[in-house]
Amino acid sequence: MPSPRKKRRREVTRVPRSDAALPEYDRSTVPKGLVTRRQLRNMGLSPGANEGPVAILRCKLCATRPQWSCRHPTRGYLIRVDLAKPKRIPTLAQERALDQAMAARQTCGQCARRFYICLSKKLGCCLECFDGTPVDPSSLMTLPAPAVHRLAA
Repeated sequence: MPSPRKKRRREVTRVPRSDAALPEYDRSTVPKGLVTRRQLRNMGLSPGANEGPVAILRCKLCATRPQWSCRHPTRGYLIRVDLAKPKRIPTLAQERALDQAMAARQTCGQCARRFYICLSKKLGCCLECFDGTPVDPSSLMTLPAPAVHRLAA
């Protein structure tokens, strides 16, 4: 029987905060005009002319170690708001192309019904067509009724 593997701890390369490449701020000390990408997205803006982060938002753990720079993957990068631009609005042709692509992923190949979720590529069809599992009616998209021609005769 093989012996259980011992977990090795990664060696942490610690850098003094004074030698860090970018200035670092704790969560409550961020100056006005600097935000994370997520905050920028919530404001309806894109990075625009920002050429990368200008500062680092330290994680909660590193707030207890003020002398070391933050190296954790949970740290955030701060971007300047004044260089940000409004998000681009897609054209109608782009929206139509996206809808066609999503329709191809959401439509069953056997019964031709469209769902709100993307169907499995592995199955190639919905669960009802695959093994008879009933489909929840609220998961189906209802297409608009075809136009009825009324001839005046």
